[in-house]
Amino acid sequence: MLLKKGDKNEQVRQLQVKLGVDPVGTFGPKTEEAVKKYQAANGLIADGIVGEATWNKIMGSVPASPSIVAPLSPFKLDKLKGHIPDSVLAQIPDTAAKFGITNPLRLAHFLAQCGHESGGFKAVTENLNYGAKGLLGTFPKYFNATTAAQYERKPEMIASKVYGGRMGNGPEVTKEGYKFRGRGYIQLTGKDNYTAFDKFVDDDILENPDLVATKYPLMSAAWFFNKNGLWAVCDKGADDVTVTLVTKRVNGGTIGLADRIKHFKEYYALLK
Repeated sequence: MLLKKGDKNEQVRQLQVKLGVDPVGTFGPKTEEAVKKYQAANGLIADGIVGEATWNKIMGSVPASPSIVAPLSPFKLDKLKGHIPDSVLAQIPDTAAKFGITNPLRLAHFLAQCGHESGGFKAVTENLNYGAKGLLGTFPKYFNATTAAQYERKPEMIASKVYGGRMGNGPEVTKEGYKFRGRGYIQLTGKDNYTAFDKFVDDDILENPDLVATKYPLMSAAWFFNKNGLWAVCDKGADDVTVTLVTKRVNGGTIGLADRIKHFKEYYALLK
């Protein structure tokens, strides 16, 4: 057996290129489906597993070298142990390779923002359990005293109303506002953003949006940085002014700036 669902290496990338699947290097549902379709069309057993026969047919008999693996991280990630959770460190190599995190300066800015936005890399799903007072204070456009009392402490109803009919979501009744609520370290929100991010991973994010929280919290945050041109801002420097500029782009203001600056300096000193 050569390749199967769950594998992650250079051969998977090569296979995906041949099959016309986004070459993310991870063998997920989309790759499995493409393999089965190819196998069925070419007289092979359509099991979604790439054995020698399937590999040779797709790749033109180019041997697969098991020694080739996904790129190693260019960063000294061991320096971050004890400062960043191990679960986050494990996500850095793939995320960095895919979204242009090419130097310690970018990584330190990125991690400082992700850490603050997620309360120390702990919150990966938007908390929408608002009371009536919280709804009136946070979403005054969508609630009055009567409706706030009807919706309080009902996260699914709250998200469906607040996010319904915008960001690519269907109207409130579809509950897409809740399905595509904020997830990840920098809260990927809205069907449009989930659809765009889906192109960068092999899993079906639209069918399984919780994967943004469980599998791709860091990568979805890097997608946000990439989409909003934040790497160029990060490259401006390692001073407080640059952290402030990055913060304004991420947060829309400067909430928590002191904490972001503190952690940026901590991570950058360890990485450089």
